[in-house]
Amino acid sequence: MTVSSIPPHDLMSGLDDRSREIFRHIVESYMDSGDPLGSRNLSRMLRTQISPASVRNVMADLEDLGLIYAPHVSAGRLPTQRGLRFFVDAFMQVGDLQPEMRETIDREVRLNATDPSADGFLTEASQILSGLSRGAGLVIAAKNDHAIRHIEFIRLDPQRALAILVGENDQVENRVMELPAGVTASQLTEAANFLNAHLAGRTIGEGRKELEKLQIDLKKELDDLSGDLVERGLAIWAGGDKNGARLIVRGRGNLLENVQAGEELERLRLLFDELERKESLIELMTLAEEGSGVRIFIGSENKLFSLSGSSLIVAPYRDGEDQIIGAVGIIGPTRLNYARIVPMVDYTAQLVSRLLR
Repeated sequence: MTVSSIPPHDLMSGLDDRSREIFRHIVESYMDSGDPLGSRNLSRMLRTQISPASVRNVMADLEDLGLIYAPHVSAGRLPTQRGLRFFVDAFMQVGDLQPEMRETIDREVRLNATDPSADGFLTEASQILSGLSRGAGLVIAAKNDHAIRHIEFIRLDPQRALAILVGENDQVENRVMELPAGVTASQLTEAANFLNAHLAGRTIGEGRKELEKLQIDLKKELDDLSGDLVERGLAIWAGGDKNGARLIVRGRGNLLENVQAGEELERLRLLFDELERKESLIELMTLAEEGSGVRIFIGSENKLFSLSGSSLIVAPYRDGEDQIIGAVGIIGPTRLNYARIVPMVDYTAQLVSRLLR
């Protein structure tokens, strides 16, 4: 039976006090420094003095259980991902957020919350989580669907045009779109005029519904190529983010601190690549929605970031109708201080929910 199939309570009851203490020191040392802990240093930390040889015997037993491993010959020991999961489930005690940290999060996020429809306070939530942890702060936010003020098409070359959408909040979005063969400058203008005439003041979602009602007018007022342009122009915004969400990440530089080994740099490169994948948003939202509170994913437990072996701590936030519309969290190396970060993520998610109500 592998340790992953042994319930944490049964595994805990199978360890004596000395084994538990040694295991706890190995994990806490790893979270603090990332370095292996050797038997000689460990023997000095224990409440009851025992020899390094006795410590090594206990470490061998913990290694047989799959809780720790030696990164190389004659090294100290590090916790495995299984060991970290066991520690989180059986040892970790999560307390309340310290008052000063609560005040810091409140102050910084609320300063940017004057317009809950804007990204300011969500970006700040990501930034503050990054600043208070060793990882990168992330926020999965519902895609803005502001009312349209103006649409314009600008030709880039014979095959492509820049589609420009200006929202009523003055937010500007630019997307490159493929052009039907043979489209003229006048047809670009004609398509933009049609969209502006019928969709101004509506959101993209409302615009699509309105366009379905206007299919007869579309055929009457525009030729085939101009009609094709209208449909492409609207679809490029409505379908640009198929998952209807945005990812805000702050503090990636934190993950580069004290990284020297080529293997670590490659892990970070993989993480950054994974964060850029659009489909990651759907998976992150799914992870957040599967639990009512904070969820912890360690290394390969999290399929999304399994290549980089990163850990994710994430909690959902809700709108005024108590529906989950996004999530906040921390992503970083497996040696994150989980006990410290869990209440931080939990409080930030609750604060964002309150600001959206």
